[in-house]
Amino acid sequence: MPTFTALDGTELAYHVAGAGEPLLCLPGGPMRASVYLGDLGGLSSHRRLVMLDLRGTGDSGIPADPATYRCDRQVADVEALRDHLGLDRVDVLAHSAGGDLAILYAARHPERVRTLTLVTARARALGVDFTEEHRREAAGLRAAEPWFETARLALDAVLAGTATDADWDAAAPLFYGRWDAAAQAHAASDVEQSNEEAADVYASAGAFDPVAARAAISALDAPVLVLAGEWDGGPLPRVAATVADMFPRAELAVQAGAGHFPWLDDPVRFVQTVTTFLSRHTRG
Repeated sequence: MPTFTALDGTELAYHVAGAGEPLLCLPGGPMRASVYLGDLGGLSSHRRLVMLDLRGTGDSGIPADPATYRCDRQVADVEALRDHLGLDRVDVLAHSAGGDLAILYAARHPERVRTLTLVTARARALGVDFTEEHRREAAGLRAAEPWFETARLALDAVLAGTATDADWDAAAPLFYGRWDAAAQAHAASDVEQSNEEAADVYASAGAFDPVAARAAISALDAPVLVLAGEWDGGPLPRVAATVADMFPRAELAVQAGAGHFPWLDDPVRFVQTVTTFLSRHTRG
């Protein structure tokens, strides 16, 4: 398992899958170990996935200062990894809460980003996020599912801040396009793979300056893919479209029948969408 040292001395780990040109992958959660990304539905057959374990997660070390879990302070870790890999420019893929980190990285180091792929990604860094109404709207799309009523009641508890562990488990199907054995195993591993202390700090006060970030990415020359799930509430496809409109060179893709983890819901479609985008913008 390869490692490198962050500027503050924290030893950080990353995992590599596949061969070919590197694709730097930033996990969400927030602060969930990168193992949950798997091989991104087989994307490792096309690119060398370099999956960073954010500080305090997975095989990475715990920092001396917990304040460094804040999203904006982890931008330096991404830049340190790029430098460690010896790459002048990088293709970056980010999932969920990792979208905030990727956006801040692109805003701070635009000359280092060749392409940016945002997968069902949050964009609090740009002042855009999902709401309770968005979550309920997306949940309503699943009304025909046999588990829907139980999941809907559990979601109400989650949104009210009164959820028990059982409520979180019952709401889990709403985050997946297919609630099959693979999705159930994936959901069951969430707690053990996540650093809850770090997650509480990740988006804490001061992490985001949307006005400055929007100004910075308005001049970003890198092509951007914003990939949304048809049934995902965080973000809804129309909210993802709003995010895409903030970038000068962005395109939106909505994966049919997908939730928050589109590489699990339809691996073939997911890989095709991402590889088509990357090949179109990284030839030569």
